[in-house]
Amino acid sequence: MKERLTAAIDSGLLKGLHATVVMLEDKRISEAYFPGMDQRWGAPLGVIDHGPETLHDLRSVTKSIVGLLYGIALAEGAVPGLDTPLLSLFPDYADLRDGTAREEISVRHALTMQMGTAWDESLPYSDPRNSEIAMERAKDRYRFVLDRPIVTKPGTSWTYNGGAVALLGKLIADGTGMSLDQYAQMRLFEPLGIKASDWVQGADGVPSAASGLRLTTRDLAKIGVMVAQDGVYKGQQIVPVDWLKASFQPIAQIEEGFHYGFLWYVTAGPGGDQIVIALGNGGQRLTVQPKADFVVATFAGNYNHPKAWRLSLKVLLDYAIPEVRRYRAE
Repeated sequence: MKERLTAAIDSGLLKGLHATVVMLEDKRISEAYFPGMDQRWGAPLGVIDHGPETLHDLRSVTKSIVGLLYGIALAEGAVPGLDTPLLSLFPDYADLRDGTAREEISVRHALTMQMGTAWDESLPYSDPRNSEIAMERAKDRYRFVLDRPIVTKPGTSWTYNGGAVALLGKLIADGTGMSLDQYAQMRLFEPLGIKASDWVQGADGVPSAASGLRLTTRDLAKIGVMVAQDGVYKGQQIVPVDWLKASFQPIAQIEEGFHYGFLWYVTAGPGGDQIVIALGNGGQRLTVQPKADFVVATFAGNYNHPKAWRLSLKVLLDYAIPEVRRYRAE
C-alpha cells in the first residue's frame, strides 16, 4: 500500500497526507508515513518526517475520545447523568437561568451537539469569528458557551459545537478531581499501553477538550481496535460496552444516511454494517467498522481546507479497503 500511496502523493492526488495505519482483527496489516508541513494546534512546526513515534494533532477527533472518557467516568459515578440540566451543574452562572429553553439544555444535548444555541464553526479556525476560537479567547470559556443565544429547542437539531465538548471536559475534570489529560492517562491511555501523548492547553491552562489531543497514528488506531472489540483490550473492559452501544446510536441526522451519536459520527457501509467515525480539521480521521474488526487511522496536514476530509476518505476507499481485500486473499 505504501508504494501506491507514495505514487499518489507524487502525482498530487493525496497532497498533505502524513500517515495512515490499517488494522484488521487486531493486526496491523499496513502502515505508511510521509514527510510534510505540520502544526501543533495552529503553531507551525515546519516539515516533519512523520513516523510510527510521531505525535500528531487529532484536532476534532479529540471530541470522540472525550466521549469515551465521559462514558468511563459515568460508569464510575464521577459525572452527572445524561438528563441532568447543564445549568444546574454551573451554579456560578445562576444569572443564565432566565426562564428560557436554556434551562432545558442537558448533558445529553451536549453529547449529541443538540444544545439549541447559536454556534458557528464554518469559518476557518484561524478566524476569530469562529465560535471555537472566540471561546478560546473569552475570559470564561464555560460562560461563553452557556450564554449563547437560543435559536431552537434543545434536542431538536444538530449544530457542530466544540463548546459543548468543553463543558463535558469540565464535568469530567470536576467529577474526577483530575485534569482531563490526567484522567485520560489513567483510565484510557495506560490501560491501552499508550506511552506518549500531548494535550494542548488553552490560554487558561485547561486542556482543550474540543481539539487539543496529540497521539501517534498507531495509538489512535489502537483506540479504534478497542472500540471495535466492544471496549475490551487484552481482556480488560476499558470503556463500558453499554456506553459504546449508546454512543453509536444514530441520534441526530446530519444528512441522509449520516448521523451523530455521542460525539461520534455514525453511518453504514454498502452491506449495512455499522461504521463509526471520528473526524478532525485538516484530514484527521479514525474509521471503525466493528463487525469486520476493521480500523483505519489517518493523519494529514491540510488544516483549514474545507474539503480536507476528502483526502482521508480517499485513503480509506481507494487504498485501505483494497489492502484488506488483498490481505484476505493471500
